[in-house]
Amino acid sequence: MPSLTTQAASANATAAPGQYLVFRLGGLDYALDFSKVQELRPLKALERFSSEGEIVAGVAVSRGVIMPIVDMRIAFGPRPPEHDPLTDVIILKLSSCVMGMVVDGVTDIVQLTLGQIQPIPGASAVEYLVGIGEADGRRLIVVDIDKLMSIQKVKIGARQAA
Repeated sequence: MPSLTTQAASANATAAPGQYLVFRLGGLDYALDFSKVQELRPLKALERFSSEGEIVAGVAVSRGVIMPIVDMRIAFGPRPPEHDPLTDVIILKLSSCVMGMVVDGVTDIVQLTLGQIQPIPGASAVEYLVGIGEADGRRLIVVDIDKLMSIQKVKIGARQAA
């Protein structure tokens, strides 16, 4: 007879599915918890008034809120030569701030239960990777967007000085 904790874990795995926003980045499909999404905007619809840095594409105003915009296309691979009409900005409401994330495009919203998300072998040291989910025959890399956006890039010179 299964223990009470085994039954509870089994119930959680088949519990009501959560909604995940699916986006494309460098030819791969990623998913993030939809409750972290404030809005979706085409890149050119944002009022950008500053540009700086390599990954931080600048800051923008959306509905009166000034927020940093992170170009995930640079963070996850070489930057495309120009913006595609399908390039989207996902406005995120994180635990620490509101910010925008530039991606190749948003595809859809899927429902996944915890039982549909499997750990990624050998990626346990990467805190922001939740696992691999499968929806409609597609494999999705599920990310914890709060953890991903809290990563700080360390310059090589600063690392050597420490």
